Amino acid sequence: MKEMYDNWTKEFMDSWKELDWKRTLNTLDKEVEYYENPIDKPCKSFEEVTQLWNIVADNQKDITYQYEIVAYNNDFGIINWKMTRTMLSNNVKQEIDGIFQIALNKEGKCTYFKQWRFTKEC
Repeated sequence: MKEMYDNWTKEFMDSWKELDWKRTLNTLDKEVEYYENPIDKPCKSFEEVTQLWNIVADNQKDITYQYEIVAYNNDFGIINWKMTRTMLSNNVKQEIDGIFQIALNKEGKCTYFKQWRFTKEC
């Protein structure tokens, strides 16, 4: 099971790093329950998730990341991830420390996605 979470996280983060948002979307099931922010309601549709991701290549660059799977079972995985990136609008470098809570189906696609993150300028 840990290998499934590891494979998913690596593909998700690699595609984000490479600004390949269509590849990122391929890690998600079309019926994913997707929370961009843990206190907001989930996205209403896969189209809404797509709208969130199709701006990535236009607003950031120079992404580096690392992650650690901190807990997992047959139902959920918890991943702590850290990233640095530069925002294109103002050329400000950011550090992010975040948590993904994910659920995967048998095909390795994410069916549940919720993230918490703290972002600061560096």
